[in-house]
Amino acid sequence: MKILGIESSCDETGVAVYDTALPGAEGLRAHAVYSQIALHAEYGGVVPELASRDHVRKLLPLVRQTLAEAGLGVGDLDGVAYTAGPGLVGALLVGAGVARSLAWALDLPAVGVHHMEGHLLAPLMEDDPPEPPFVALLVSGGHTQLVAVDAIGSYRLLGETLDDAAGEAFDKTAKMMGLPYPGGPQLARLAEDGTPGRYRFSRPMTDRPGLDFSFSGLKTQVLLAWQNSDRADQTRADIARGFEDAVVDTLAIKCERALDAAGCDVLVVAGGVGANKRLRAKLQAMCERRGGRACFPRPSLCTDNGAMIAFAGALRIEAGQRDNAQVHVTPRWDMAILPPLAAARSSGVGSGDS
Repeated sequence: MKILGIESSCDETGVAVYDTALPGAEGLRAHAVYSQIALHAEYGGVVPELASRDHVRKLLPLVRQTLAEAGLGVGDLDGVAYTAGPGLVGALLVGAGVARSLAWALDLPAVGVHHMEGHLLAPLMEDDPPEPPFVALLVSGGHTQLVAVDAIGSYRLLGETLDDAAGEAFDKTAKMMGLPYPGGPQLARLAEDGTPGRYRFSRPMTDRPGLDFSFSGLKTQVLLAWQNSDRADQTRADIARGFEDAVVDTLAIKCERALDAAGCDVLVVAGGVGANKRLRAKLQAMCERRGGRACFPRPSLCTDNGAMIAFAGALRIEAGQRDNAQVHVTPRWDMAILPPLAAARSSGVGSGDS
């Protein structure tokens, strides 16, 4: 089954084709992502109306490009998947409108995919994918969550951030220290030149039980350290290293607690911050020490992309899930209310029927 996936939830336009007949990583026939970073850089953040307009401009050319790279025509497709939420409503509607129109014209099944389920399932596209049950860390610019995955489509929230997401904290901290937008990746690169231990910040909420996160106080500590420093280039790198170490240690401590709570030793890590090299190494070492393993998508599939939407949509379409012809998006959408694949198979009900 060849599924076209469309992602347009925020400031990246992503398109991919996933073929369920091919094993593991070979199933991803082609994918392309267009980033709007340059468009939004002068504003220091995403402007929703500009994001929507740019999706309109880029989406159809990306569909044509991706199909050509996969060596396929529209007549070779067996279904269409698109991000139905959460995200910016205007951006979501662009992708949903194109996907639903294409599915209607070709008389194909279509399904709206939960953006965070797409991230969660992205590591399963790789070779030797993990089998549920496992614990997932979803860590990005908009989300920091620990989720118990009892089965694909059956999710229990174990903990989440009470304020900023980890990726958001990276971006805001970078901005405080004068790094250009988007600051998170630049801060991580700067931290590579920092001196470990010169600046040590707290590991928020690790001194008490629980699996929730909070990064706002950490940002304040970094701001005070930066304001009271000499602001030299090496100092900036040392503070960046101290901040990154604090976030990585906090995430690792909470992940180990989540594995203990869930009674398993397999951790799946997904989302933009999941590409962070120091975080990957820390979580891998922790899981290996427990006799388990940590599973990650390839770095190019950590940020928003159409591949994760095509893959998640393929699983649901194969399970019998179908959406009606309504162009339906859900900007705020609780992943816990998604139907398990078995329920989708028995009912054939999709997000567009709600």
